Amino acid sequence: MQFETERLILRLITQDDFDSWRSILSDAETMKHYPAPYDDVGVQRWINWTLDNYDRYGFGLWAVILKESGEFIGDCGITMQNINGQTLPEIGYHIHKAHWRKGYASEAARCCMAYAFDTLGFPAVYSYMTDSNAASYGVALKNGMKLVETYEDASHVKHRVYAITFQEWKDKD
Repeated sequence: MQFETERLILRLITQDDFDSWRSILSDAETMKHYPAPYDDVGVQRWINWTLDNYDRYGFGLWAVILKESGEFIGDCGITMQNINGQTLPEIGYHIHKAHWRKGYASEAARCCMAYAFDTLGFPAVYSYMTDSNAASYGVALKNGMKLVETYEDASHVKHRVYAITFQEWKDKD
């Protein structure tokens, strides 16, 4: 499975991506909205979880590769997430900090949203993030999502939930 956008290739993540993933998931600045950066065990757990999602659902997070250079710069995809007690299809993304503010997360997320609606047939997709993650909700807003909920989790971390329905997605273009 592979998708292409104007500047990106989205492909399945493999064990061969470990070192590239480690450079992203172990970085304190990149992971500041998570409890802590990931060590090697955490990176491997992330890859295993991603591979399990492919087997379980037929989709998951995909590697984001720059077409121009072939560089692995992050991930973007669809995962089934527990969002305030509901299991919902979430569009998630993580981009290496060297590639922030270039529109890659938005471009990749639009590709994943199209797949979620056109191929998987979801009636709506969601993105959720900590309340402090302005860059992440900026991507959601840029792609036509609207704030639909805020909540505090069991660890007292505030979250924002953004969503877009299939009809809103269709009407947006």
